[in-house]
Amino acid sequence: MKSGIHPKTFETKVNCNGCNTAFTTISTVEAITVEICSNCHPFYTGKQKLVDTAGRVDRFKALQAAAADRTHAKTAKAAKVAARKAKSDVTTDTPEA
Repeated sequence: MKSGIHPKTFETKVNCNGCNTAFTTISTVEAITVEICSNCHPFYTGKQKLVDTAGRVDRFKALQAAAADRTHAKTAKAAKVAARKAKSDVTTDTPEA
């Protein structure tokens, strides 16, 4: 190996914000903080756990509900317009002589 081209390595302490676990490893960074680790990740634990750090799931559900409301409002409005048109077509038709 050439000397002077490799980065410095440190014994790094890794902290998990999800389960407050700490472990050490070797890295080029002195300290690492992660949101989820293998001790609390659903893939490794087999437990379904919702990790929502920024309210993404709630925001997504709100957007989906708003989209459904808009779709429902559009279909209701289209039904009303169609009913008015059908009613006006019936009342304005004059029998041909």
